[in-house]
Amino acid sequence: MGVELAGRSYEVRIGAGLLENAAQHCAPMLRKKSVPVVTDDSVASHWREPLAASFAAAGFDTAWHVLPAGEQAKSWQHLAGLCDWLLAREVERGDQVLALGGGVIGDLTGFAASVLKRGCGFIQLPTTLLAQVDSSVGGKTAINTSAGKNLVGAFHQPSLVLADLDALATLPDREMRAGYAEVIKYGILGDAAFFDWLDANGSDVLARDRAALGHAVATSVAAKAKIVAEDERETTGTRALLNLGHTFGHALEAETGFSDKLLHGESVALGMVLAARYSARRSLMSETDADRVTRAIDAAGLPAEIAALGLDCDGARLAGHMRHDKKMDAGSLPFILLRGIGEAFVARDVELANVAAFLDEQLQAH
Repeated sequence: MGVELAGRSYEVRIGAGLLENAAQHCAPMLRKKSVPVVTDDSVASHWREPLAASFAAAGFDTAWHVLPAGEQAKSWQHLAGLCDWLLAREVERGDQVLALGGGVIGDLTGFAASVLKRGCGFIQLPTTLLAQVDSSVGGKTAINTSAGKNLVGAFHQPSLVLADLDALATLPDREMRAGYAEVIKYGILGDAAFFDWLDANGSDVLARDRAALGHAVATSVAAKAKIVAEDERETTGTRALLNLGHTFGHALEAETGFSDKLLHGESVALGMVLAARYSARRSLMSETDADRVTRAIDAAGLPAEIAALGLDCDGARLAGHMRHDKKMDAGSLPFILLRGIGEAFVARDVELANVAAFLDEQLQAH
């Protein structure tokens, strides 16, 4: 399927066996016989040999830049190291850099591609469910800094995305569930029928049933592609809907030190529960719908209660983290709230003091 942008549309191909046949998909875009690939050590252990073999069979050689797995790779240090490596390889503006991995690798590689010689091409080869349905599509790239997550970055669209469902076979169950949070997000924010389908088939998606998984990924990518086409640079408010759960979630990630205590997808899942409950508290959506969101998140094995995290903080501290959110504008922070399942909207009248009081209740409840 295509992501339709003015003058620079690209394809997202979804299916099995894409990595083992990556060369035939990428070759029309490659100008040189040496192909730079950026990945992490965990992904490399599974996919370096099959990917290299695919390109070798097509007459290409691959050069590898292997980073440590984890969020720490999205740093100034690793960005500088990657750019220096690409420059040493004499990568030019018309070349393609391959990003093989999850959201961290895609974000870092995409940002490096956006600044290298003022912009070169890159191809996304996402190996996690979260990356396949979210971060690999849409062109948001970034690194983390001491001030917060994803605060330094650029919009830079990939030339091609290959979402290989086979790559998910090696994904740990926890990572699979974390990615599922971004799948269910599309149902909660704008597609009640998809939410209902996930209610009935979510266990099959998590079990990696090929048909269910393919439908979930394709539906999610189509939803994101439509939103990105309407609002590529998040200027009209449409793309902001994709941040459902993220404002609450990023605050929780910051409080847990962006550590393995709470993965990004887990924080988004809990953030969506909080957004639904806060919406119900403000009488925007029914308590029944808010409870359905909570049950769906909990049924997927994702965190649904903030109190269960055992955080040593209060609501004011969590709300304080939100002040560093990159969506802050003229001192106010838009929140993505809900009028019902499938009906997300941007609320610009939310006071952080009110959010802090709500979070105090959630920290002590349930």
